[in-house]
Amino acid sequence: MAGDLEAYLAVGPRVALRPFSLGDAEEFTARARESRGLHAPWLFPPQTAEAFAPYARQLIEDPARAGFLVCERADGRIAGFVNVNNIVRGAFLSGALGYGAFAHAAGRGLLSEGLGLVLAHAFGPLGLHRLEANIQPGNTASRALVRRAGFRLEGFSPAMLFIDGAWRDHERWAITADGSEGGGEGRSGAEASGHAGAGGAGGAGGAGRAGEEGQRL
Repeated sequence: MAGDLEAYLAVGPRVALRPFSLGDAEEFTARARESRGLHAPWLFPPQTAEAFAPYARQLIEDPARAGFLVCERADGRIAGFVNVNNIVRGAFLSGALGYGAFAHAAGRGLLSEGLGLVLAHAFGPLGLHRLEANIQPGNTASRALVRRAGFRLEGFSPAMLFIDGAWRDHERWAITADGSEGGGEGRSGAEASGHAGAGGAGGAGGAGRAGEEGQRL
């Protein structure tokens, strides 16, 4: 699929987006197993075909979710994923992000590029107005990722999500279609990335153990 750009929803300089399919189980789960040391303790994507099937099916079939695989244009390999979860229409037009990079793609900026493509797609064809990412305070790489993308820090929620056996505090980051940053932190004050990161509440299936997804950028 590396040379078939028509198969993708959006294309950037180095990565392209396509939807999940049930046929992605073998590659996705292999990448997840290779990335266990990188992902912990923030992210728990499916590592078996049995776990991948319901995870992907929700992203494919549930109108309140939209899942995107971030693929390298050079060879079509899956570099990571960005999911829009908990989509609410009506006056809200909002969704919650979950995302992760796999080990072979970590530190190369591929997830950052993929997130930019997802934002354009979400605020364009998906018709959303607001996206949020709920991130544990210690997850410096994920905080840096969303800050670079233009998200603003809106607040702090103690014991917000049950992840990996405990209720975890989260910062609430958000961005709107008009790009307004409002109060709080935004693009300024760039933060160095390099720590294994996670971000985004509302993970599909059991991937995030109550919702957090993310990874090194």
